[in-house]
Amino acid sequence: MNTRTKQGTWASEGPAAAPPVLDVRGLRLRLAHTARPVLDGVDLTVSAGETVALVGESGSGKTLTSRSVLRLLPPGATAQGVVEVAGEDVLTMSAKRLRALRTGTAAMIFQDPRAAINPLRRIGDFLTESLRLTTRTSAEEAERRAGELLVAVGLPPEIMRRYPGQLSGGMLQRVMIAAALMGNPALLLADEATTALDVTTQAEIVALLADLRDRFGTGLLFVTHDLGLAAAISDRVYVMYAGRIVESGPVDALFARPRHPYTAALLAATPRLDAPRGRLNAIDGQPPDLLAELTGCPFAPRCAHASALCAERAPEDRSVTDDPAGREHRVACHHSDRLEGSAAHG
Repeated sequence: MNTRTKQGTWASEGPAAAPPVLDVRGLRLRLAHTARPVLDGVDLTVSAGETVALVGESGSGKTLTSRSVLRLLPPGATAQGVVEVAGEDVLTMSAKRLRALRTGTAAMIFQDPRAAINPLRRIGDFLTESLRLTTRTSAEEAERRAGELLVAVGLPPEIMRRYPGQLSGGMLQRVMIAAALMGNPALLLADEATTALDVTTQAEIVALLADLRDRFGTGLLFVTHDLGLAAAISDRVYVMYAGRIVESGPVDALFARPRHPYTAALLAATPRLDAPRGRLNAIDGQPPDLLAELTGCPFAPRCAHASALCAERAPEDRSVTDDPAGREHRVACHHSDRLEGSAAHG
């Protein structure tokens, strides 16, 4: 296990400890015509063979965080901080090295597979083109690897001769996962990869990603607004609000004992089979406007626990570890003690 020092470096707790495959430190991203950064000091890590979920409402900054890992930034965006993938800072890479990273070290599974695959080209061409062009792999070898990965994601190699329009949405998402694995990445980014799928297919894709993580030892950053999916697949969870990480910790501890009012509100609004009949809970108010400056805690206008201090000063991220196993649980809230030990919100 690795522990992070106050300066953001990593200290080993054993001889086999290794640095994370993804290490984001102090990431700030500003877009043109916004009054504040859309990502404001994001810290996040993913280790090899670990699944980390990034959750929050739409507009919280989840997708921009994941796209920043590959430096897929909107036009005019400026980024500061450190985004290290396998020890290399993506934000300072040359264009040539960045292309190599995107086709080898890290890969992304996008939300809509139909928008990511050329409908006029066969599946086999889509799978093999990047590998052949970037690594000079022979056509025969690229096709062999594509066939193996299709089998790994539960599809017959014969579909390489088909066109995207001949496959279902679930099959296309499996093709996207196979494509992401073609370069044998150390890091896989899944950006709402199950949102457009039915519930049964969602469950199949989540199980598939977990299996592939175990087989290939790939680190997985799973971006979702669905807390149920996050609980099913992840080892650790980061909760994001208004471009900031407000809480992070092991999935079981964080869901059972949320220490930030926003996390508790998200969990209370999640549909559950054992919940009493009636209307679902909702979070009153709206996320803060990007055209307005922020003072204090961004969640304060929507928080039942807010005080004058919350409106005046932004809370600092601090450790609230109360786990018997010593796993770290962090929160950015002035009044996290009011939720301490409470499972009522989970």
